[in-house]
Amino acid sequence: MPQNARDIRRRINSIKNTAQITKAMEMVSAAKLRRVQDAVQQSKPFLAKMQQMLAGISKSARWIKHPLLAQRPVRRTGYLVITSDRGLAGPYNAQVIRTALAEFRGKDKASYTIYAIGRRGRDFFRKHNYPVGGEVIGLSDSPTYASVRSLAEQVVQAYADEAFDELYFVYNEFINPITQRPVVKKVLPLSDLPAESNTTAQYLFEPDAETVFAELLPRYAETLVYQAVLDAKASEHGARMTAMGNATDAAKDMIEALTLSLNRARQAAITTQIVEVVSGAEALK
Repeated sequence: MPQNARDIRRRINSIKNTAQITKAMEMVSAAKLRRVQDAVQQSKPFLAKMQQMLAGISKSARWIKHPLLAQRPVRRTGYLVITSDRGLAGPYNAQVIRTALAEFRGKDKASYTIYAIGRRGRDFFRKHNYPVGGEVIGLSDSPTYASVRSLAEQVVQAYADEAFDELYFVYNEFINPITQRPVVKKVLPLSDLPAESNTTAQYLFEPDAETVFAELLPRYAETLVYQAVLDAKASEHGARMTAMGNATDAAKDMIEALTLSLNRARQAAITTQIVEVVSGAEALK
């Protein structure tokens, strides 16, 4: 730690500037978090209605089959790993990558493929020669369905074409702004469709139920990808808001400690000056 008053003042000013930046980033992340949470709430009715329609179709036509529902022997696995493009979010990216690596441990790299959303995860897996089959980077802080649809379609079609036999999402699940929990969630084959529809509505399908079901089911799987991305984005903003809040608090503690050191240095300098004046006066007697 610097000992003279000038260096201490310079460091205090530097830390104050840093604290202003971290405080601003905390407030920006809080605003972005609210927007993503609103998007999550707005997308839930759409997802619920889609589930209701799929349940109604499957109830009226149990004979309908689809590749996304097919249970196959697992020879190859797909992982959709969602991280962020930027850092300064505490352990957000590290815990997702750590969770993914735990899933890969003991597996031959030829037995799985990775679809990476986010530059941090993409760069890590490529640097360490993991099989990356697709990627999306540069997502906005409030992602839209259109921004992830291309990769979602690629992943869903790869499963339908039997490029892999099951698909897992690996991402941070949003609990609250302070808590984000890394999860591994199996998505394909689709197994979360309700067995029965609670609605009494009667649907008229054109041209027929099988065609509608075949079109709707891939859209449903893509919507699950979008929901996971929104959840991960909310976790990212919450993690960054918490990290920047902690950084601001740490800066305040450092400023307090340096201010105390500055006062001590000033007192020492004043004491030294008094001693020199007194010594000079004594010498003149």
